[in-house]
Amino acid sequence: MSDFTEFFSFTDANVRYVTIGSVLLASSSAVVGCFTLLRKRALVGDAVAHAVLPGVCLAFMLSGTKNPLVLLLGAFITGWLSLIVIDFITSRSRIKEDTAIGLVLSVFFGIGILLLTSIQHSGNAAQSGLDKFLFGNAAALIGEDLIVFSVVALLLLVCTIVFYKELMLLCFDEAYARTIGYPVRALELLLTTLTVFAVVVGIQAVGVVLMAAMLITPAAAARFWTENLRLMLVLAALMGAFSGLAGAYISYTAPSMPTGPWIVLIISMIAISSFAFAPGKGWVSRIWKQRRNKARVLEENLLKLMYQLGEPNQDYYSSRNVADIMERRQIPRAEVNKGLRKLKREGYVVKNKNAWVLTRQGQTRGMRVVRLHRLWELYLTQFLELASDHVHEDAETIEHIITPELEQKLMQELQYPVLDPHNNKIP
Repeated sequence: MSDFTEFFSFTDANVRYVTIGSVLLASSSAVVGCFTLLRKRALVGDAVAHAVLPGVCLAFMLSGTKNPLVLLLGAFITGWLSLIVIDFITSRSRIKEDTAIGLVLSVFFGIGILLLTSIQHSGNAAQSGLDKFLFGNAAALIGEDLIVFSVVALLLLVCTIVFYKELMLLCFDEAYARTIGYPVRALELLLTTLTVFAVVVGIQAVGVVLMAAMLITPAAAARFWTENLRLMLVLAALMGAFSGLAGAYISYTAPSMPTGPWIVLIISMIAISSFAFAPGKGWVSRIWKQRRNKARVLEENLLKLMYQLGEPNQDYYSSRNVADIMERRQIPRAEVNKGLRKLKREGYVVKNKNAWVLTRQGQTRGMRVVRLHRLWELYLTQFLELASDHVHEDAETIEHIITPELEQKLMQELQYPVLDPHNNKIP
């Protein structure tokens, strides 16, 4: 508890620098990552992250100092150059973008390792700590670094707000943006520049190896929670900020734990939780929805079968046992019993000793399923000219997803028919 109080009091200057720097880096890169993700260029961040290393090394070799502004300028130049090379390769050759990214990433990173090795063997005392750009060292952030990060984070935020509409259109409908006269190429260069900026300021905290995760993971996690881009940007920034804060806190309480990897680990845990439990898109939600749909299809099939059993004599409310239902359609007995019990709870059937009886509500719902089945069969035979013996299986699926609006449209298109293709009455 004392560590918690000491950390969040922010009385220690080093704690302030590390925490604020981590939050700024994580949140600003997450915002830019949203547009990169939506442009389906997630691997570009990885290429830039590896391509900045030679820039850092060259900037140090030319300046002889580890001034963060100079090093970041060098990183920006080579990072931006890597994206230009990727675009050049994909536009001037038959090499696809993923292959071009792999080529550029490996070549630039290889050059960076060579330069870094050369610097380490040069005997220059100022080179100490330069290798931290590989894996990051957020704990070494100082006030001068924080000023640079704050300026870059503010620049990224201002550009996102000012060019929000243009970037959104570029991500979702590039062809339309080009048609109405937007400078698509200039917007692509702007997004490229913002991506490079986000990566460049993040390498000092998490390094070139993990920076791609900082750029894309918050955006991917936020994408599972909303369809609204504005809300996605806010969620990604908040997730990134939280991971930066939590990573700094863990590093403070356990000094042997590096801040950068913990930031990435926490945002990855948030992303995994989002993938699993986000409503609508999470895999748990999808499994639940699939099970619910499967149960609904079974219920409607049972009601349809019980209705069809009563059609010959117009006797829909007689008792039907499980054997009668299974004789008409091969459904496992366990599923039939399970479905009938659920229908009983919902008021569609009642149990009469060992048999089952449709209620008026159940008869109405069963009749609608039969009607939709036969309407769709008729539609396929009349408008798509399919043979009547080829439409049953398709109708078995479609009958469960036709909405009342589509049902009314079918009735109008078919001019309120009486018989289906098999001369069965359409109820």
